Amino acid sequence: MTVNRMQSPLRVVLTDINTKVVEAWRAAFADTPGIEIRKGSILDEDVDAWVTPTNSRGRMDGGVDAVIKRHLGAGIQLRVQRAIRDQFAGSLPVGAAVCVPSGAVAPKFLISTPTMETSSENVRETLNVALACAAAFQTIHRQNKEKPGSIRSVALVGMGAQTGRVPARVCANLMWTGYTLFNDYYFEDYDDLRSTVIGQLDDIENAPAEQRVRIEPPKDSDSRR
Repeated sequence: MTVNRMQSPLRVVLTDINTKVVEAWRAAFADTPGIEIRKGSILDEDVDAWVTPTNSRGRMDGGVDAVIKRHLGAGIQLRVQRAIRDQFAGSLPVGAAVCVPSGAVAPKFLISTPTMETSSENVRETLNVALACAAAFQTIHRQNKEKPGSIRSVALVGMGAQTGRVPARVCANLMWTGYTLFNDYYFEDYDDLRSTVIGQLDDIENAPAEQRVRIEPPKDSDSRR
């Protein structure tokens, strides 16, 4: 089921050390209000939650995952993997996410969402970035539903743009697609989210690289304000 409802404002920061990703974000999110875009490290962002692209087992051994683990300590990987074990029987599918306490004052939470099943996987020919980004934002819905006001600000990096080898413009457009879902819809089920995204983006590889796609909810869903 999807629910269309009013949201509390969420401060969203897109930050990356890759200049091409930052420039692509500025183009993709040019007409999207309330988004802060800058070049830099996610470690510098004082927000309630960081989003890290991970793998299905939650092994934080490469890319941004490894940077965050060094910063927050080895315990963060244990918390992520425990959540994956408890909620997904040990394997977190692409298009789902977990939110765990970071153990730090800022950020309070770490949201882990896989862009790939295994480490260092090439995902440039997939929809994984859109699925991962959408899942991360839907997890914010879930956290705030459980504990209202828990996450009022979040920082994300360029998902799949480094280890996953997704071109910067494609990464930016797919992240825009994932983000726009957050503003309009709350998916109570990750399977529903995945089927909706895949169903509407399945032929996107035939579209121009600069094209953005806004996802519409299933027509037979129970949607309301």
